[in-house]
Amino acid sequence: MARKITGSLFVSLDGVIQAPGGPTEDPTNGFDEGGWLFKLPDDGVNQTLGDLFGGAYDLLLGRRTYDIFAAYWPYVEGPEAALGKAFSHANKYVLTGSNAPLPWENSHRLTDWEEVAKLKESEGPDLIVQGSGSIYPGLLGTGLLDRLILITYPVILGRGKRWFGAETPARKLDMTDHYVTDKGTIIASYAPGGDLPAYPADALTPSTSDREAERQARIANGTW
Repeated sequence: MARKITGSLFVSLDGVIQAPGGPTEDPTNGFDEGGWLFKLPDDGVNQTLGDLFGGAYDLLLGRRTYDIFAAYWPYVEGPEAALGKAFSHANKYVLTGSNAPLPWENSHRLTDWEEVAKLKESEGPDLIVQGSGSIYPGLLGTGLLDRLILITYPVILGRGKRWFGAETPARKLDMTDHYVTDKGTIIASYAPGGDLPAYPADALTPSTSDREAERQARIANGTW
């Protein structure tokens, strides 16, 4: 039986996923709102995370998220130490074009989507993608993603890395579950719903007015 791949992302209302966990997590491009997740504490999210990481799993990560995790979780102490040990014990599959070492125990390199597909068909626990926004266009484009959990916080960050990049293919998603915490965080689960359907024949008919023809001409020549 094929493994399932579940993606989980902390995201702002304007689609930013950069550095939710701490101020030094990812300050690239001058991002200075790192740790925004903890600026808006919400215990209502804990149940979702407990369910997600409560059983057996392996991790599928992008290289930068792997670097962030490898520098933090093996060394964490206190209440988070148990999760750190679980992450260290889990197999970590890193999709990367780099040959740089993967120093964290139980780490494995994947170089392309064909290898990800073979991993999905292999024996083992389901795979969780945490963060790793750069690999979602590929996951959606190859049809390998089985479930997506978006944890959307009621905040607008204005700038920062977004997971919906220019290479993200158009796809329909079917909501399978949703919950709104007391603090207003929206936790929604989605399953891939396939390609977008064709524009319906009974929908609005494009205008054929002279003004619309003029507008389309301005669009074509870049003056609109």
